[in-house]
Amino acid sequence: MPISDHNLVNEFPEYKDDIHHLKMEDAHFKKLFDEYNHLTHEIEKMEQELIPSTTQEEESLKKQRLQLKDTLQGYIKASKAAAEKA
Repeated sequence: MPISDHNLVNEFPEYKDDIHHLKMEDAHFKKLFDEYNHLTHEIEKMEQELIPSTTQEEESLKKQRLQLKDTLQGYIKASKAAAEKA
């Protein structure tokens, strides 16, 4: 079943608390998180045809979002692993 809401917490519900903690405590994570949300909103506008775009433009933003999501997931896992070692 595809995810219709690409909010990061919906993408990674198992990391909900970690995401919240990192947003509050880590400025770099917060910047990446905000960029992910911005991309998601832009893609949603394109999908709803609220802003004109080509399929290539939409696909390009989706690829950027996917790369950013992978980066954020790695960041969360690394942070969690570091916290467990401490």
